[in-house]
Amino acid sequence: SSRQRDNRKYKMFFAVRVINKISFYKQCLVTLVVVCSLVLQPVNALEVVWAVNCGGEEHTDSHDIHYQADPLDVGSSSDYGRSLFIQRVSSQDQILYQTERYHASTFGYDIPISKDGNYVLVLKFSEVWFGAPNQKVFDIVLNGEHTIVSELDIFARVGRGVAHDEIVPFSVRSGKLHVNEETSHIDGSKISIEFIKGDLDNPKVNAIYVAKGTIDDVPQLPPILSPDAAEENDDEDEDSPSEKLQATRKPSGPRVKDPYASEDTSAMLLPVFAAIGAFIPLLYCLCKLQ
Repeated sequence: SSRQRDNRKYKMFFAVRVINKISFYKQCLVTLVVVCSLVLQPVNALEVVWAVNCGGEEHTDSHDIHYQADPLDVGSSSDYGRSLFIQRVSSQDQILYQTERYHASTFGYDIPISKDGNYVLVLKFSEVWFGAPNQKVFDIVLNGEHTIVSELDIFARVGRGVAHDEIVPFSVRSGKLHVNEETSHIDGSKISIEFIKGDLDNPKVNAIYVAKGTIDDVPQLPPILSPDAAEENDDEDEDSPSEKLQATRKPSGPRVKDPYASEDTSAMLLPVFAAIGAFIPLLYCLCKLQ
């Protein structure tokens, strides 16, 4: 009958409307996902061209930098630093400052550099043996000519069991190395980094990496608090759980800021809220057009 035909037409029309609505909301959902992914797109990762965990096995740190196992067979490798908790670094990065390579003579590594550009050399150290300054002092030379670190005394810089980084920017242009306003020729596609034997004990290094970019592009260690500032923090947070945990550890150097303190992540959610806020009016307008 005509009533049944009209009823079927109405049901078909209603089904088409439902399908269109579902398709519309799927499109809206996809659009929202795309907008959020664009807003929350991560910053480009650090481009590391070479990294080695000196005296240790391969390792990936908290910044997603992958260190190869130490290929060097001169001198000695040591993991004596495993007996210490290294301050200023997270648990994932401890091993980079606990293993080391040292030698009773000058030693070094060859760093492959195949392209022109700006680079940053990061040298990682921690003093895990000596408990006083002027016990281990040495120079570091780049490409056989440039003294990039002079008379490095790790304990004098940061104390015992504390992470220390030496960060050196340099550039490569047309077969020449430029560092500290000095220039030298590059032999082939490699530059050397040497740890020079001095009068006070043996030179050493814990880890090395080279990345493209500038100093602002590489991760920095947190600052070391002065003893007075550390005491003030102790007075303010005397009963906090983190202070009680620190009190159970043996001191291994100057007091430093807790590297595990949680950071305020509320600012990270602002782009999400902004994206959703911008999308709601768009969704409303699209619904009006349906």
